[in-house]
Order: sequence, then structure tokens, then C-alpha cells
Amino acid sequence: MFSNISTRLTTTLKSLIPLHNHHHHNHNQIPQFSHSLLIPTNLHPPPLRSHPLNMSSQSSPLPPPDSSTPIKTVKVEIKGRVQGVFYRDWTVQNATELGLKGWVRNRRDGSVEALFYGSVDKVGEMQERCRRGPPSAVVTGVNVSPCEEDPGAGFERRPTV
Repeated sequence: MFSNISTRLTTTLKSLIPLHNHHHHNHNQIPQFSHSLLIPTNLHPPPLRSHPLNMSSQSSPLPPPDSSTPIKTVKVEIKGRVQGVFYRDWTVQNATELGLKGWVRNRRDGSVEALFYGSVDKVGEMQERCRRGPPSAVVTGVNVSPCEEDPGAGFERRPTV
């Protein structure tokens, strides 16, 4: 499949870019190419558009939920091969990206436990991400239950219990 795409790309590039003709020696009119992929060096990507920076959005990836956003707190237990595969660090990264508060920790029974607090949509998205986990994890089960526990100020990794 890739060789067919490569052949079509090469054919298209050859039809669009003048090739060096060995019978003509006028080097001012014929571009020189030094690589097997024939791409002229004088082509540049279009300039990036400049937008005014909103400094408040620089400090936090997502705005905090406002009073009209429904909020949800859940405790999640993840089972399977979920320890020793960077599951907790992956959870901290994903929860932070989604703007959630809470924590994650290993349990001595081999599972991972987490508390997620935030908008209903973001908490639901995090639950779905937990079902997949990081690349080396093998998730066999996810139990979700409502929770009243205080999530804390941010999202943190807690010690094993």
C-alpha cells in the first residue's frame, strides 16, 4: 500500500517540478536537487497567523467550571495490569489536561483508584480514557461510583494504600 502511495507521490512531484536536464547546461534556469525526493529548497510554508495572546488561558488549559456547569465527583477503581505501567502518571497528565481536580493512587490489591471532580462532560471523558489507559496497561475492569469526598485543590498522585 505504501509503495503505491510513494510511487504516486513521486510521479506527481516529477510532473510538478522541473528535473535537471543533462543536455542543457544553463544552470540559471534549471533548479538543482541534491536529494532523492525532489523538493525545491525555495518553497516555504505559509506564515503563521498571529493572534493576540490571552494570558489567562496560558496558565490553565481549560477555564474552571462556572456555576451553570453541572459538576460531578466520582471514585473510579481500575483493574487489570495497571501497576508498573505508568498508569498513575498517565492519569495525572490526562486529568490535568481535562481541568479536573482529584487524585490517583495504587492499591495493594494491584488495582488503581482515582477520584475525579469537574464538569459532567470532562469527568465522563476521563472515565472513558481510564477504560483504555496508557499504552502498556491492560485494563480488565473499571468500577465507577458517586462520591462526596473533597477532591482537593488540584490533581495529585497519592501514596499506595
